Amino acid sequence: MAMALEGRLGTAPGTDPQAVIAYAKDQGIKFIDFRFSDLLGQWQHFSVPLSELTERVFAEGVGFDGSSIKGFQQIHESDMLLVPDPKTACVDPILEVPTLSLICDIVDPVTKARYSRDPRYIAHKAEAYLRQSGIADTSYWGPEMEFYIFNSIRFDQTVNEGYYHIDSVEGIWNSGRNGVPNLGFRPRLKEGYFPVPPVDKLQDLRSRISLALAEAGIEVEVHHHEVGTAGQTEIDMRYDTLVSMADKVLTFKYIVKNVCYREGFTATFMPKPLFGDNGSGMHTHQSLWKQGDPLFFDSNGYALLSDLARWYIGGLLAHAPSVLAFSAPTTNSYRRLVPGYEAPIKLAYSARNRSACIRIPTYSERPQLRRLEFRSPDATANPYLAFSAMLMAGLDGIRNRIEPPVPVEADLYELEGDAALQVKDLPGSLEEVLSALESDQEFLYEGGVFTEDLVGNWIALKREREVDPVRLRPHPYEFMLYADS
Repeated sequence: MAMALEGRLGTAPGTDPQAVIAYAKDQGIKFIDFRFSDLLGQWQHFSVPLSELTERVFAEGVGFDGSSIKGFQQIHESDMLLVPDPKTACVDPILEVPTLSLICDIVDPVTKARYSRDPRYIAHKAEAYLRQSGIADTSYWGPEMEFYIFNSIRFDQTVNEGYYHIDSVEGIWNSGRNGVPNLGFRPRLKEGYFPVPPVDKLQDLRSRISLALAEAGIEVEVHHHEVGTAGQTEIDMRYDTLVSMADKVLTFKYIVKNVCYREGFTATFMPKPLFGDNGSGMHTHQSLWKQGDPLFFDSNGYALLSDLARWYIGGLLAHAPSVLAFSAPTTNSYRRLVPGYEAPIKLAYSARNRSACIRIPTYSERPQLRRLEFRSPDATANPYLAFSAMLMAGLDGIRNRIEPPVPVEADLYELEGDAALQVKDLPGSLEEVLSALESDQEFLYEGGVFTEDLVGNWIALKREREVDPVRLRPHPYEFMLYADS
């Protein structure tokens, strides 16, 4: 996000808070917005007048109540500090009042140490551990951000009722709607991929989102309609390093939701909002580099992959169930991860094959583009934790030279007999992946990247907040099945 700021300043503000302050004054900024991620990956914030932004703030931070943030401090230890990262300075492209946003790190006010439950700190430690390992010095990340854009989404859950209702001008269910002129041109179920307008009714909206992302310094590579009817969308960002890309993911979601809201739409990154249609994922491309050279390429390897890349895949597949506790971290994630709908549910890797959870893109043979695509994550993940967990699994595979199963080129949904038995499925619920994380977490602790406190708190929070509340409530479809029993 510093890209746009550096271009205007003619200097790199990342190490110079003075330049950020001078820029804010020069641009007529009125407020400074301090932003940070909670444990679940939602941005939190508060704003101060420009006059409050001083060099001391960059050095010492500003206080906030950590006990009011889900998964953070207890009430008797609530005081925390936010220390803004000047590299993230960005003029907010959404707000009417000129506002400069700064993403912050969280610090303990007593010890002055980074807060152990700050997700961004985990990501910083993961990058540091990668360098210390000697395996590589840089990892690159390119998540494909999929989401739905609806015209209306209503839902409620009380003692005596529970429902949701989604509507969209693109929804095929509106093909017979009367009462207003019905002009047709709607994508049928699972036929939303790449039609031009007027079937694609969101072209200009996606373009406006992309322009707002560019204003925030996020380079967009492509946008298009996705497979689902009713406004399923994908916008891809240019790859970046781990912490920077995680910052961009949260900025991306903020901008998407606000541009859609401003235009009279509602955007959701919920993985499976529509029954019978494709879900939304966050296919995550990743690669390792050292001293400017790509490490995943070998002209003699399967799909041009090096031994190091193959071992990385081996680690990611071996630890996938526990990694999914961070990268597909909701009960709804497992409504998406079911057979069909191009869902990547098979613990396998393959060139081109989208039914495997790891795909090797084959669009180019250039060494710089050799990477893997982990297809099972979705954008409900906290990107700092999800990317870090994926990296730690891959590095564990390299250290221990974990060989992945033999790549499968066939349609994994159509395998039969012994061939089908040899390819395992991903876990089928949030409860299962949390249990997997309980029994497989040591790889996360290498280099002190994750901590037992954070992992234990994550598991407890997910069970208390999501698994049990969903498990204990009647499902609407149960009334279809059992109300007359």
